[in-house]
Amino acid sequence: MSPELPALLDLARSVTERAEQQLRDLTPDLITAKGDRDMVTNVDLAIEREARKSLLDGAPGIGFVGEEEGGDTDADTHWIIDPVDGTANFIRGLPLCGISLALVHHSVPVLGVIHLPLIGRRYWAAQGLGAFRDGQRISAAVTRTLPEAMIAVGDYGTGPDGPERNRVALAIQAHLAEKAQRVRMLGSAAVDLAFVADGTLDATITLGNHDWDMAAGVVLAREAGAVVMDTDGSPHTPDSLTTIATAPGLRDAVLDIVAATTTGTPWAATAGSPAC
Repeated sequence: MSPELPALLDLARSVTERAEQQLRDLTPDLITAKGDRDMVTNVDLAIEREARKSLLDGAPGIGFVGEEEGGDTDADTHWIIDPVDGTANFIRGLPLCGISLALVHHSVPVLGVIHLPLIGRRYWAAQGLGAFRDGQRISAAVTRTLPEAMIAVGDYGTGPDGPERNRVALAIQAHLAEKAQRVRMLGSAAVDLAFVADGTLDATITLGNHDWDMAAGVVLAREAGAVVMDTDGSPHTPDSLTTIATAPGLRDAVLDIVAATTTGTPWAATAGSPAC
């Protein structure tokens, strides 16, 4: 662990606290389409711009990438932020949304902060330092069987691959509906991963992997003892096709569901992948 990591975590938490206040205080009164059924608001932009300034001032030499306005993607070490993860929820007044900020070093997320201000939860973690919610150390669930498990599936897809992705997501949900205690779709990757980290959820499966959505939550889940992996069971990386996080005891059962529903699709495990 870098000796600078605790100080950078303090900086990230401070910046995210300010972003949390903006999310509470600002009204999403300017909503702009940015793709198929995707949107950005004045709140997203205000949070991202202030975070960019504060982080570049507080840690000169570290790059910055925002979901909405991009940044220095070539920097070996950079911050990456989703200023409002769950924008659609936020616009509609659904409280499952928040700010997701991570530090990435040589393509590995090493620090993550997720604040969910509308439900009053603050999460943070750093490599080797553990994972915390509101100052208390957290751990992934000890659930070992699907009938005991509450599992989230990532939001339905939009854009060119949306129809195919949605067919696979529906198949995953159908298989889980027969075996899991409950299946949920919460509409925010940050929420899903934070909830796996603290045991609120037992697993989450998302057919996608954008750094700004996943990086902070990946650190949280791993530091809390969850298994974070790709379709084939290999450790999750920025190149993974899926983002799967589970309580350790559910790893194989969840991979079996994914394997049964992704064969022959772009999200299938590749030939020669590790056995599940």
